[in-house]
Amino acid sequence: MSRRGPDPSSNCESFSSDEKDVAASGAEGESSVEEHPADDGSESSSSSSSEEESDAEESDGRRSDEEQEEKELLPRCNESGANCPTPCEHCRNENDQKEQVTPRRLAGGQHVVQLDAEGTYQCSLTGLIFEVTGAVKITYSLLSWSKYANLVKKPWIVGGPLFDVCCDSTSALTSIQFPHSLCLGDHGAGMAFKVLHIKGEGAAIEPSADYSASHVKWMVSSLSPVGPLIQSQEPVQYHGAVILYKVVDEHPSLSFRVYVATNNDSFIKDISRAVKHSNKKFIKIDKPPVCQKLLQKGKRYRLVCEPEAEVTPEEIEFVDGSLLKLKSYIEVYLEKPDDFTMSLVELESDATVWKAKLRESDWIHYDHNKNEQKRSTVSVKKRKPALSILEEDEFCSKKQKTGNAADGIETRILTDQQLMVIAKLFGRQWREIAIECLQMEMKDIEQIQATEEEVNMQKFLMLSKWRDREQNSGTAETLYRSLQEKASYEILQALQGIAFPLYLFNYIMVFQIYLKNLHQRV
Repeated sequence: MSRRGPDPSSNCESFSSDEKDVAASGAEGESSVEEHPADDGSESSSSSSSEEESDAEESDGRRSDEEQEEKELLPRCNESGANCPTPCEHCRNENDQKEQVTPRRLAGGQHVVQLDAEGTYQCSLTGLIFEVTGAVKITYSLLSWSKYANLVKKPWIVGGPLFDVCCDSTSALTSIQFPHSLCLGDHGAGMAFKVLHIKGEGAAIEPSADYSASHVKWMVSSLSPVGPLIQSQEPVQYHGAVILYKVVDEHPSLSFRVYVATNNDSFIKDISRAVKHSNKKFIKIDKPPVCQKLLQKGKRYRLVCEPEAEVTPEEIEFVDGSLLKLKSYIEVYLEKPDDFTMSLVELESDATVWKAKLRESDWIHYDHNKNEQKRSTVSVKKRKPALSILEEDEFCSKKQKTGNAADGIETRILTDQQLMVIAKLFGRQWREIAIECLQMEMKDIEQIQATEEEVNMQKFLMLSKWRDREQNSGTAETLYRSLQEKASYEILQALQGIAFPLYLFNYIMVFQIYLKNLHQRV
């Protein structure tokens, strides 16, 4: 690393907010921030080491929603250097090359690398740099800063992405270097770099060991979510990115969302997730996202279209939105679907920060495939025999008569045996999934862990509590819908297997009624 970080404060501070506030996304609470040197202890990570990783989660070739989102992150350098973005003219070029390693992707957006010897290794996907003293297996995943927004207090601001890192031998992992999104230029001396370390029942600001034009180095004290923070006496300049999404609908006009972001993987992943959960359907438009000039907090920018389009808002003041749950964007509308050019312009200097030419071919293939799929679906529907109103009434009547036997609540609600099967498929992030997807509270999970030591039983009791809360809706279908954004492929497949017999029974009943009526008519 080329630059040495400022000496950490000798004062000792800690966060008063506990992990209950941390785990509840967006929860507000007062936190007194104290900075202190990193602990030398070997505190366990937020995911207990007693939990065994599911071997099924480590199967190659599986893609979860989070893995799909990671495809949209800006590329890091690969071993050949082919994916390296153009270096910033203001940043000092780092000549020390690290051995590049490509991780294996797991379900739930996790990555894993097996390092076989002492050395310094850089992940080709995330930019993380690991310094190890021997063979070690490291598992890590990208997190959202917005979940921990109440823990970042002024004058500290987010400096780069947030990661949860675990490994099978903490003592062998001596340091981690986190990528940051700042342009230091000649202003590095006026900046202080530290890391936010979320652990145990709170979090702490720990000193960095060093920093460079691209990374912040942290000496590992214990493993749990960690990300870089910065404090600066001068206006902060960011390496920026512009990310485009087009609305998919039946209208001939064009509508786009334009996000102006820092080159921060956590920020970019939040954008992808927000678009995916929107009421509208979008496709990502692949254009070079990296801004050619730096973005500065507080400066104003305008998006210009040629030919002219409706742009809302007309101007924006740039801020790093990493901590915000709702990400701001610019809406662009063109009545005529013509080729056009987009440019992001800094108002003060009138300099072009980013520019892209958009053509119909950028999205026409998606629309063509979508229309072909729709025609195919309509064709299938036309060939499907329809039931008359009387037949449907008869079918509904039969369902009610056989409710308890085949389609009733007693059969549809997940049994203890089925919940145990699902529980054993959960991996090390089961608590995070329970909070985010099943709306469980941290106090409930802590209570379960206090009364039960065996991990699979903890997961089972969590699912059982969810089922009791859902009452008549505690079914495989409801659990599938709740977990489909975060759960592993194996869990979703198991839930489909449980739910499928019910659908099969319904189809058999429909077919039997159809044959009966057909026989009577003959």
